Amino acid sequence: QVQLVESGGGLVQAGGSLRLSCAASGRLFEIYDMAWYRQAPGKQRELVAAVAGGGGTNYADSVKGRFTISRDNAKKSVYLQMASLKPEDTAVYYCNRAGAYVMKLPWGQGTQVTVSS
Repeated sequence: QVQLVESGGGLVQAGGSLRLSCAASGRLFEIYDMAWYRQAPGKQRELVAAVAGGGGTNYADSVKGRFTISRDNAKKSVYLQMASLKPEDTAVYYCNRAGAYVMKLPWGQGTQVTVSS
């Protein structure tokens, strides 16, 4: 069973940058399409960006051109480089398997990103 641990969040001013990391343990990580999700207070969890096992990517419209998702299968890790951050990016960020109808792995604790105006 894969376990997920997110890190790299923090408090940053609008326009700033952060790099999030997701470390996975267990087998089969390299065959999973992976994604970053976020959940703001009072809102549903939403997909931010996804990366296929082979490296193809897609992004939510709200983050296109600002965020970059990547993965390192040898390190069993997924990354989210965030730039030009906006207050509306404030949320807890999680990684997990991509795909709306895919059985998710146990959710990690997430990492808090707070963007001040």
